[in-house]
Formats: sequence, C-alpha cells, structure tokens
Amino acid sequence: METKKVDVLVVGGGPGGYAAGFYAAERGRRVTLIEREFPLGGDCLKRGCIPSKAFLHATEVIKENKRSLERGIAFGQHRLDATKLRSWKDSIVAKLGQGVLALAHGRGVEVMGGTAFLEDSRTVRVETEEGQSYLEFEEVIIAVGARPSIPPAFDLGNPRVMTSAAALELAKINDRLLVVGGGYIGLEMGTIYARLGTTVVLVEVLDTLMGGVDADLVKPVAAEVGKLFQRVRLKTKVSGMATSGHQIRVVLESETGAVEEYFDRVLVAVGRQPNSDRLGLENTRVTLAPDGCIEVGLDKRTSDPHIYAIGDVAGGAQLAHKAFREGRIAVDTILGEAAPDRELLVPAVVYTDPEIAWAGLMENEARAKRIDIEVARFPWSSSGRALTFDRSDGLTKLVFDPETERILGAGVVGPRAGELIAEAALAMEMGATARDLAETIHPHPTLSETWMECAESVYGSATHYSTRSKR
Repeated sequence: METKKVDVLVVGGGPGGYAAGFYAAERGRRVTLIEREFPLGGDCLKRGCIPSKAFLHATEVIKENKRSLERGIAFGQHRLDATKLRSWKDSIVAKLGQGVLALAHGRGVEVMGGTAFLEDSRTVRVETEEGQSYLEFEEVIIAVGARPSIPPAFDLGNPRVMTSAAALELAKINDRLLVVGGGYIGLEMGTIYARLGTTVVLVEVLDTLMGGVDADLVKPVAAEVGKLFQRVRLKTKVSGMATSGHQIRVVLESETGAVEEYFDRVLVAVGRQPNSDRLGLENTRVTLAPDGCIEVGLDKRTSDPHIYAIGDVAGGAQLAHKAFREGRIAVDTILGEAAPDRELLVPAVVYTDPEIAWAGLMENEARAKRIDIEVARFPWSSSGRALTFDRSDGLTKLVFDPETERILGAGVVGPRAGELIAEAALAMEMGATARDLAETIHPHPTLSETWMECAESVYGSATHYSTRSKR
C-alpha cells in the first residue's frame, strides 16, 4: 500500500487543530487534518461552548421576561417548544461547522475522516469504515481534546446519568435533576435546566462553588444560584448511586450524616479527561503526565521532536481560545520561529448568571504564593449602566504591583463579563499600569468604564465611588 507524505499532519479538528492547520497552510506547508467525527469544530462546537451558550442566551430571555414585569412591561407566560429549541441550536452548530470546513478547503487543507493511530514517530495509520491508509509526516500536531469523565461508581450504564454532552440534548426538562459538581460546567448546565423549569439540586464536595476562583467574583454567582436552584449543598459528596425503577437513588453524605434522595436524572460534572489514550503514543517517545495529559514545553513540542500537542490534551486550562493560540505556537516552532518565553496569559470566562471572567494573577493565588500585591475594587452598585441592567451585584477588580503599579491581574463579575475581560488582558500584555487605565477615557454610561473607575479608585479619584487613596 502506498504511503502518502505530508509536511504537517494535524490530528483533531477542534479549535486548536483547525487553527493550527489553517495557519500552517497559510505559511506554505502541505497540511492534512484528520478528524473522526464531522463537522469540524470538536467538542467546543458540537457538545460544549457553542450549544451551551446558545441555550444560556435563549433561557436568559425567559428570565428577562419575568423581570420585565418589575419594569412595567408584560409579555405573558412563555411557552416552551423543546424540539424547536434543539433544532435552533443544531442549526447554529451546522452552520458554523460548514463554515470551518469551507475555510479549510479555501486554505488548501486536506481534510480526512477517520481515526488516527501512530505507528511510530513519523507514520500514522488512518482507520475508516472503508479500510485503512498510511501517512508519513514531517511533523504532527496532536489536538484531540478531552472528554467528560464519570467516576466508575457513577457509571451505571443508565442514560439518566448524564455527562454535559448528553445534558445538552435536553431530552427531558421537567424532571428533578441532581447536578454533581459546582464547577463551571455544573453551574452553566444547572442554570439552563432551572430556567427551563427543572427542579435542580447541586452538590459540591468543597465548601464553595467554583473552587479556586476568586471569592469576590464567586459571591454574586453563589447568591443567584441559591435562588435559582432548589438547593445547593456544599461539603457534600455522593457516596452511592443506583438505578431505582425510573429514577436514580443517590446517597448524599455530609458533616451531618448521610441522606438518601431520588432524582429523575443526574448530571455528573466532575471534570474531563484527555483523549491521549488509543492514539498509539506508546509507539513514540512522547511522555504523559500522571493525569494523562501529554507533556509539552512552552513551544508545544513533546519529548519526541517531531510530535507536538496543543489544547486540552496538553493540559492546563481547557479553553478553546487557549488552543487557538497554542496551535499557532506549534506551527511557529515547526517553522523555526521563537516560542514564548513565559506561560500564556489566558482569560477565562464562566457563563453563569452573572458571568465571571478573569485574567492574570488573582488575589487568592497571589496570597497563597505570598506575592506582594495591592487590590482595587469597583462595585457595580456605583455604575449607572449596571443599574439599567438591574445588576448592582457586579464587581470589577484589579490586582497590581504596589511598586510599579503594573496590572498583574483582573477580574469581573456581572452581565457581559466575558466581553469585558479582553480589555484587561490587553492591558496586561502591553504592560499597562493602573495609571494608564485610569487615564484612558471610557464612554459613559458603559460597563467598560468600571475598569477606568476601578483604576481611579487606586488614587482615591473615582468619580462615582468614594474611596481613600493608598498611593
């Protein structure tokens, strides 16, 4: 059988994979991309970022409909057509998937369907329903992502016990749902279901939601979730789970003892595991971390000089925009260009109600590492624009170096936080100081001006918020 030769092989058609393939092709390399499940776009497009945000937007309208009564505007009771809602979501996924494929063809990237298996450090076998073929590559970029993980004790083989992927099908809505895990996936999915009328109970083994995230940012979210969900049980673990007729019997254990409850469905949102297995990595010199992630350097090269790994499978924050950047870094390394000399500054967004977003060094991390910092806060109760959203519970926060005043970290909680964080990330990438941000004119009334007033508060000069200067 003839073996085809390519310059750059990309395994995985998610955000990192297709971004790397497009960039390599633009830089003059012959590129072949292998994807086992079409359309292109990976879990982000098909079972993650895009579907969940579509549903969050759709259900936010339900919430706003109810709140509009307080403003003197009545639309009447909403009626849910779940089939139409799912079809609308599917149409978005299909349109974006077709668009990515068209971009691949336009850039001259060859796209192959099938499952890739590394025979050695320079050869891959591609398995399809029609048979198998072989490719030889100069370099390969592994971008196969990760998948939701279910602990063995929860894996009952019962469709009523769901991962986030299954939950996004919205098979049943008016059930009683248990969400296991108080991280971003559990909170986002729980929010969607609760807004649609599901009775939601959430359990989290830690003593806080969104463990590791800045407490100032989590507090407003915890308050909203406490009102939206039937119950939030912290410091509680699931010690047993079993099928009981048409329900799931769950044993919940906390400091006060164990209780037995019954739920129609259970969403397990306790993490994701890298898709590094079944790739044939044992036939290469690639090394894996204890969690199964592929170990890479800042240049995204593995311990095998012809193999690179990016995105979720390479560890770190499991975010599409991180994978986008890492794909470009891998290609630049292949082309002999300099790699970054420090870890990437990656903004993170949680699309809860309200949204949370942060970038850089946050207060809790700095305190844990004993890094000398100063912190500035601007409450949205002092923002006219926030009050027009009825969201005075928001907060904008800056972390900066007390000597140089350089901005080290930033966080925001409130509506459209995800749209706001990029300004702070740019400020940090440019080495901006609190003074730079304070002296940048922001339009009024906007949420973006909370960055300016937060920075002004460092010097005691915030127009709409009284604070004593520490400078």
